[in-house]
Amino acid sequence: MSILGNRVVRTEDPRFLTGNASYVADRHADNAAHVVFVRSLMAHAHITSIERDQAQQAPGVLGVYVCDDLGANAMPARGAVDPSAWQPVLARDRVRYVGEPIVAVVAETLTQAVDAAELVFVDYEPIEVLASVAASLASDTLIHDTIEDNVAAALPAMPATIDFGECEVVVTETIINNKMAAAPIEGRVALADWTGPRLQTWSSCQGGGPVLEKIVAVYGIDEADAQVLAGDIGGGFGAKGGPNGEELALPGLSRLVGRPVRWAESRSENMVNMVHGRAQVQTVTIGGTAAGQITHYRMHVVQDIGAYVEIGVVLPMLTMMMAPGTYAIANVQFSSQSVLTNTTPVGAFRGAGRPEAAAAIERAVDLFAAEAGLAPEFVRRKNVLPRFDEPVTTAVGTTYDVGDFPQALDRLLEAAEYDSLRGEQQSRLDAGSRTVLGIGLASYVEITAIGGPEGISEYGRVDINSDGTATAWTGSTPQGQGHETAWAMLIADELGIPFDQIEVKFGDTDVVPTRNVTGGSRSAQVAGSAMVSASRHLINDAQEQAAKALEASPADMVFDAERGAFHVAGTPARAIGWAELAAQTVEPLAGVSDFVQPKSSFPFGAHCSVVEVDLDTGGVTVLRHICVDDCGTIVNPLLADGQLHGGVGAGIAQALLEEILYDDDGTPMTSNFADYGVISATELPSFERIEMVTPTPLNPIGAKGIGESGSIGSTPAVQNAVVDALSHLGVRHLDIPVSPQRVWQAIRTAERTNA
Repeated sequence: MSILGNRVVRTEDPRFLTGNASYVADRHADNAAHVVFVRSLMAHAHITSIERDQAQQAPGVLGVYVCDDLGANAMPARGAVDPSAWQPVLARDRVRYVGEPIVAVVAETLTQAVDAAELVFVDYEPIEVLASVAASLASDTLIHDTIEDNVAAALPAMPATIDFGECEVVVTETIINNKMAAAPIEGRVALADWTGPRLQTWSSCQGGGPVLEKIVAVYGIDEADAQVLAGDIGGGFGAKGGPNGEELALPGLSRLVGRPVRWAESRSENMVNMVHGRAQVQTVTIGGTAAGQITHYRMHVVQDIGAYVEIGVVLPMLTMMMAPGTYAIANVQFSSQSVLTNTTPVGAFRGAGRPEAAAAIERAVDLFAAEAGLAPEFVRRKNVLPRFDEPVTTAVGTTYDVGDFPQALDRLLEAAEYDSLRGEQQSRLDAGSRTVLGIGLASYVEITAIGGPEGISEYGRVDINSDGTATAWTGSTPQGQGHETAWAMLIADELGIPFDQIEVKFGDTDVVPTRNVTGGSRSAQVAGSAMVSASRHLINDAQEQAAKALEASPADMVFDAERGAFHVAGTPARAIGWAELAAQTVEPLAGVSDFVQPKSSFPFGAHCSVVEVDLDTGGVTVLRHICVDDCGTIVNPLLADGQLHGGVGAGIAQALLEEILYDDDGTPMTSNFADYGVISATELPSFERIEMVTPTPLNPIGAKGIGESGSIGSTPAVQNAVVDALSHLGVRHLDIPVSPQRVWQAIRTAERTNA
């Protein structure tokens, strides 16, 4: 009987819950020294001098180093950017954001390194600070001399023109998609040992391959001269998709002091120097008929990419691909600018460009419905694409695989008891209650497993051990998703080996030849399918060995997955299992995947958020959050629920309270969890998940992504719910986060206007 689809408890959990996980910070390394970085206190300045003599003479100090000491190249940037604009491992002659590392102090103990770092003095010559995209676009000051107008990349309007003249209803709004911190439980941590001819480095990352690639580029060595290992990771969420300067400085520092070196950042360091996410200013115009048909949609994105060209520069491309969302809109125009600012670089964060697209179109649909005097659910039902079993291409050229957007919306409205909620909302208003109800909807689709024209693949290998157990190597690097459990389930289903006799390993670039980052909701469909593919190759390759053992023709062999054994066709009594077969074969029994998913998949769904707003305080409470998230075939519902719950938490966090802020001087105002309101269980409801499964034909499992879905559907649902709660006052729009202060100010303004 198949194990797939069962709520199998995660095999990873015991080691995490009992303190036996293997984190990089816990790794023992003989004679390892500690590294602390001196960081810029200014957002934009020339470095005129660095005084490090006192630090060098401090107790326990092994060395105080600047970038030129390391023999390290700058880190290659994304896209066609002049190498002069690449970020150096440590700032050389100019700093471009507060927190940028300048000097590395290496000492015997962490305390000694911290104390010595206080003795390093950096003199600056200030440059005009451009802490926002508006300031950056308006200034003649360049953050990088070779990037004109501070625009690192742009997508010109496509199509060139779009005519709203025929529309009966037109609405334009500027929408802020607030900058967020990934805030993983474990910050960035690394350990490097380059005391011998070959570099070894341990990294808390979302894939050793991307770390190895950067090391090779920065130090100009061959891949064979370095090994990267990743162990257990305390969260990544996209922000650990690649190494930053500090981690890349460690190999050079190890080589200089002749010892292994380790580094673990503080929470404040994490908040100012780990890449941030989101950070878009979106101007949307939506138009259509008075009867509710949306015919035109225009979106211009100004993407804040921070001080260097990181992944943030390509986020607008992903936003463009998903701009029309689930809707059949005939005329869609998109344009964007990726703008440098004197702030922390922007990278990937749970959804990376796709949540921003959903937030824009779902806010626009509610604005359109309000302008037309129509119900938001009516406008969505009227405009969502009908069910499709064959690929459908949108107005921006994105081709969705399969979908049933109307059914997702219908299931959501039924589960939420939508009409009853509207009745309760009106009853409160009729009674003059100062605690009003808001109901927000969001219909979404996202792209997962993004690859190139040749498709997307992942490494997978399954070996049979001499006792009949199995060991699998995966190219995916889990950060809490439950890969070890899910991959073992898939292998058990294919090979008939008991689930608890399968060990899944990961995170060693000497064993795993691929260089993929684990992100973009690709793992179940690509890495999981690689496990299936490797298992099937193993069966095929073992068939001849089984035939020899049973003295039969390979053509007559049958593999029985229920028993985990080969037998002669028509004679099931003559069988040989994996343990016996392994004992009789000279060559190891192994299967390696050749699976390639040709195209991306497109999970979809719909969310409804029910909120309560206190008109006297502006406080918002999420009472219920109901979601339909169709990720295709579900390997393990328990894991899917966990991924969805985490995503919903991140999405509600963005809507309610999380926001990275800077003052006009580029000083971070949210550099710890006292200032940055990272969400907790107190602010989150128990979510209600309505199952819906539409398998994709793109892989043998039928799976699509789930890790980002919750963060895509939840944010606009909560935002729309808060605006809906205040709509009786005439409030049409509120930017996120809908903090009590922002809501209270909107209420007071509306009440004064209505007085």
